[in-house]
Amino acid sequence: MNVAVSTNREGVSMRPKVQWRVRWESELCVADHVELSEFFRKSYGPTGAFNAQRFQDNRSWAGARPEVRAIGYDDRGVAAHIGLLRRFIKVGEVDLLVGELGLYAVRPDLEGLGISHSMRVMYPVLHGLGVAFGFGTVRPALENHIARLLGRQGLATIIPGIRVRSTHPEVYLDLPTSRLDEALVLVLPIRRSISEWPTGTIIDRNGPEL
Repeated sequence: MNVAVSTNREGVSMRPKVQWRVRWESELCVADHVELSEFFRKSYGPTGAFNAQRFQDNRSWAGARPEVRAIGYDDRGVAAHIGLLRRFIKVGEVDLLVGELGLYAVRPDLEGLGISHSMRVMYPVLHGLGVAFGFGTVRPALENHIARLLGRQGLATIIPGIRVRSTHPEVYLDLPTSRLDEALVLVLPIRRSISEWPTGTIIDRNGPEL
């Protein structure tokens, strides 16, 4: 899961008013992509220059392109974002239809205000799409943050010790076509219980990360 979360809370004194909109990808116009591209460059910039570079040329996605987005707006424009893509992944030997969550970002000036809790707006969208589970990957540094966001409310479970194979979004002559990452796997039970999540230590996306 591409995630941009900073830890700078200086100067923050009040909770912003954010309005959330669920947008299908085909509903976005050029101006939306331009605005989102700038938002991602600013949000992912503090995590490393390479992460921000992926959003050059008005590109509003990093790897796989989402099919639906939850976008939070305030009086300054885009405040937060999370994307969703239905896809089949292979968990061990089991093919499973999931809703992958990614492109999670909060504008740096809003960190620490609890705005990330509003990302749960995507939960009813997953129900509406009829997938068995929501799925994502989380860097170890963000485990506590995500646990506070979803785990305590029983909306998700974090599964450690899993390796996830993804293809690169582009073809590089000096790199293999795929990579295998150690990741914390985030599972949101939607139409099935967490006990029905397949066992397996390797998950294959058969495509790039969202």
